[in-house]
Amino acid sequence: MIIDVHTHPIFYKDICEDSEQLKFRKEQFGIYKQSPYSIESVKIEMDYMNVDKSVLLPEDLTTQSGGCIVTNEEIAKLVSLEPDRFIGFASVDPYRKDAVDVLDYAFKELGLKGLKLHPSKQRFYPYDKLLKPIYEKCLEYDKPIMFHAGMTWQPDAPAKYSHPLHFEEVAMAYPGLRMCLAHFGWPWIHETVMLLLKYPNVYTDTSLLHMDNAKDFYEQVFTRNMGPLWIERNLKYQVMFGTNSPRFRAKRLLPALKGLNFRPSTLENILSGNAERFIGGSEQKW
Repeated sequence: MIIDVHTHPIFYKDICEDSEQLKFRKEQFGIYKQSPYSIESVKIEMDYMNVDKSVLLPEDLTTQSGGCIVTNEEIAKLVSLEPDRFIGFASVDPYRKDAVDVLDYAFKELGLKGLKLHPSKQRFYPYDKLLKPIYEKCLEYDKPIMFHAGMTWQPDAPAKYSHPLHFEEVAMAYPGLRMCLAHFGWPWIHETVMLLLKYPNVYTDTSLLHMDNAKDFYEQVFTRNMGPLWIERNLKYQVMFGTNSPRFRAKRLLPALKGLNFRPSTLENILSGNAERFIGGSEQKW
């Protein structure tokens, strides 16, 4: 099985009926030339690369930008259309006065399986006391958090908020909270590795922002920035496969990942096993 833990369904045709909303998504996400496409085409691409499931991520920018890139309700709609292929996460703007109620509804009524937060785009530091009720709500429902970490291509999103070191106090304060620092926290690779070594509740994913091609970039990060056996010996239970689609696609990232010559058991963990533990927790009921 292959699970892509990091996809943004901003161009899925079933939630693209409103042209103004689509324009808002393009401007906020920073992709301007793509057009809506059908879920059937998404499934064809997934099947071509043997991707069994994709985690769909929304983004609530209510107080910062006046709307959502994708809403929780839209994620729930997409999951209802393809429940065997899509896993839905929620999002909430931490500055909303009703943030806890929004999250409670997303978990209890919409059945969403985790939370996506973007410190740079939503303009908060992860250790801010503002986040305490949100973290506690995730613990109450045993839901993980997918954090953006490191650089982002999205406009109006200062990287300072998403430096990996800002997540350490959260990992310390909430050892039972599963949290993913997406994109390996690039360019702060070593800081991300340090957190993975210290905190077993911290995960990361492979949706790195490659500047040339995925093969060369993965080789640089995983064999030169990091030692070639770091993942094999120390991190094999904390790295998950993710693409950051539609910005990057599995057809480029999967071959690059498989070309790193991980042991079969390590590659299996990266492609699915770690995602199952991250999303499902100890019971893995998802």
